[in-house]
Amino acid sequence: MVNCKTFFLQVLTAGFICLVCLLFFSCNSNANSVTTGNVIFIHPDGTGAAMWGALRLYRYGPDSLSNWEKMNKMGLYRSHVLDASNSSSNGGATIHGYGVKTEFASFGNTTSRPVKSLSGKDYSIITEAHKAGMATALLNSGHICEPGTAAFVANSDKRSNTDDISLQIINSGVDIIMAGGETMILPEGVIGRQGQPGIREDGLNLINLAKEKGYTVVFTRDELLALPSTTNKVFGIFAADDTFNDQTEEELKAKNLPLYGDQAPTLGEMVETTLRIFTAEGKQFMMVAEEEATDNFPNHNNAAGTLEALRRADEAIGVALDYINEHPRTLLLTAADSEAGGMQVYAVNKPEDFNKPLAASENNGAPLDGCEGTATLPFVAAPDKNGTRLRFGIAWACFNDVAGGVIARAHGLNENMLHNNVDNTDIYRLMYATLFGRILPAYIPGRE
Repeated sequence: MVNCKTFFLQVLTAGFICLVCLLFFSCNSNANSVTTGNVIFIHPDGTGAAMWGALRLYRYGPDSLSNWEKMNKMGLYRSHVLDASNSSSNGGATIHGYGVKTEFASFGNTTSRPVKSLSGKDYSIITEAHKAGMATALLNSGHICEPGTAAFVANSDKRSNTDDISLQIINSGVDIIMAGGETMILPEGVIGRQGQPGIREDGLNLINLAKEKGYTVVFTRDELLALPSTTNKVFGIFAADDTFNDQTEEELKAKNLPLYGDQAPTLGEMVETTLRIFTAEGKQFMMVAEEEATDNFPNHNNAAGTLEALRRADEAIGVALDYINEHPRTLLLTAADSEAGGMQVYAVNKPEDFNKPLAASENNGAPLDGCEGTATLPFVAAPDKNGTRLRFGIAWACFNDVAGGVIARAHGLNENMLHNNVDNTDIYRLMYATLFGRILPAYIPGRE
């Protein structure tokens, strides 16, 4: 017969064990779950730390902050892919969309097999969000087949196969699609609203197809901004090709072309209109928005164009930050997949040089740009806190994309999940956790 003291101790021990188990499983469950909300992924393509420093200097002044710099968290981004030390635009976008490492040539798939996402699906995170009933958007200042957005919903063996890629985008079910590239969605010879003939070889008219699928089609900034907030599906096509003219300063001057077309909305206006529509709809959402010109202008070593593209990307980030102030259950995430052109600020610090054109190159041969291109006057920065306006030029390393100084940033819901060192697959993991409330294990090559 058990005495009362022994029985009491047994009850206490059993109760303590139950409490410990309850706390363990509760903590373990909480460790793998997060608060869900909206995701805004802004992809300022081709941008590195030096480029954002140049924007701050030029547009805000050296003692101020850009919108990008006001984001709360940041980490150094690792851009390598399976078969290269640096990423391609299509390879990087595939990794962002699927959360697994792919090859350099990947466009929504790998060169050897279809991609299975880190969550185990045969499709990307934005398709998974769409299938879960969330609102979705793909926005791009480049043409519709730019991989930074297109690889989230299309796959192809060649990124030049624009007939097939654009058709997959229209058939994706994404609620709001905005970009340039009207020639890519019209049959050969058919003149579009942007005044250029189509180039499709399959005879399909994707503008008509979009209308059949219930999209409201708009072609200009004014048409976009006039859309009612109750518009459910939007297809914006704002240029014959890109909404910008990615050539050198000298080429643009000779052709009397602007940096950007004046009828197209900025990326910030695309983001703002999309947020207005999504807010009215009241659904959880995922948006991917790319400023493509931050990659294309530096790939042509056009410093003035790069600074304007950076300003537009930063404007879009500012729109998202303002939205989060009113809707805190939203994550803003930014990252590039590489740095374009190896852009660096080149100090002009002697007063006697302020009104002299820069040399065409530095002593080691690095090309130099002034405010109008090669051998022109230095840029004049916005005032510092003392009112001084510093002078500078832009030095270039190459025309291609390089790696090493890309910074990922996060702001808003679940921002603390962004750590100091960010693998490119982690962009997917942070978006997935915010959308679906589940933290996926880090990607390990060979276990997909």
